[in-house]
Amino acid sequence: MSKSLAYPLYIKLAFSLIIILAIGIILYCGKDIIMPVLLSFLFAIMLQPVVVFFNKKMRLPHILAIIFTLFLFVALVSSLFYLVSIQVSDIINDWTKIKNNFYVHIEHIQHLIKDNFNLSKREQKQLLDGAKKDGIQNSKEIVGNTLLSFSDIILTATLIPIYTFLILLYRIHFIKFFCKLFNSEHHAKLQEILFEIKIAIQSYVVGLIFEMIGVSIFTTIGLYFIGVQYFILLGIITGVLNLIPYVGILFAGILTIVISLSGTTDFSIILYILGVNFVVQLIDNNIFVPLFVNSKVQINAFVSIIGIIIGNIFGGITGMFLAIPIIAILKVIFDRIDGLKSWGYLFGDDLPKTFEWHRIKIPMFKYENISSSQNFEITVTPKQDSENEDVKA
Repeated sequence: MSKSLAYPLYIKLAFSLIIILAIGIILYCGKDIIMPVLLSFLFAIMLQPVVVFFNKKMRLPHILAIIFTLFLFVALVSSLFYLVSIQVSDIINDWTKIKNNFYVHIEHIQHLIKDNFNLSKREQKQLLDGAKKDGIQNSKEIVGNTLLSFSDIILTATLIPIYTFLILLYRIHFIKFFCKLFNSEHHAKLQEILFEIKIAIQSYVVGLIFEMIGVSIFTTIGLYFIGVQYFILLGIITGVLNLIPYVGILFAGILTIVISLSGTTDFSIILYILGVNFVVQLIDNNIFVPLFVNSKVQINAFVSIIGIIIGNIFGGITGMFLAIPIIAILKVIFDRIDGLKSWGYLFGDDLPKTFEWHRIKIPMFKYENISSSQNFEITVTPKQDSENEDVKA
């Protein structure tokens, strides 16, 4: 008869830290291989319903269904890049105008610095020349890193469809591997975990796609009405960067302001852009996110931000995009393993909800000893026991 050993808390904590450290080292050293594979797994989970549709409904063979699904996915992404490239070519054609507008803005900024910091234009030019010399010394390294990063992007863009195809092709093979990895008594729990992971990731990724489309459309419309020149490109960029929670919209706003200033000499455009971004974020947070993105796995904001920072360290933009799905997968696993439920609770969001889509809910507090000179009535409808209680004041 096997006996389980009960270790003290400090030993369990030491083991946990060693495991986390080992996983971190593996991810950091192998990020060039691991990140494309994780992104391919994400795309494979997202595209699996489409493969099933072509296989079951359209009666296509399994391999042809996968190939046709990947062809449509690559065609959609390529069309998006083609649309962006057209807008970028317009910016290149207007390069002379952009350069002149930047000179006007630099002149204005120099006057502001002179008036507020008592630095003459000659002193400012000396500071800029010194920074320019430092930049020239490192220019070869910067160009080399840029070319290397571009080659890495091309290689990753080539490998991801191949990885996705193989993952979809060997999906049953991987599931059988997990079944062989655990005893038969754990197969029911394993099946539940895999099913919940699939549902959580599919709902999250598909919701993000709808959110990206909605944010892109509303931002494009807003930038068009305030007179921004490259409104289609900036709207698409805002929608794509919004896929990175919390920090993506900040980068999108800064990029929009910089590109917009290059097309006009009017500084008031900054206020209009901030107004458009504010309105779009209100629509996104109160309509798109509750309607599309909210999934069965709720993750609190603190863990999300920490995960995004860690993802940026390990994988850059790809790691930031993968952070939330990976945390969602970990939470599904933690919630269904007895020894890890406390970590699942830590990742979760246990705050009382004061807003829901299609209904504004009063916070679930007890209204007692309310005194007022006016006569009014508040009706609170709690979820469980006291459904018909009316509190009068």
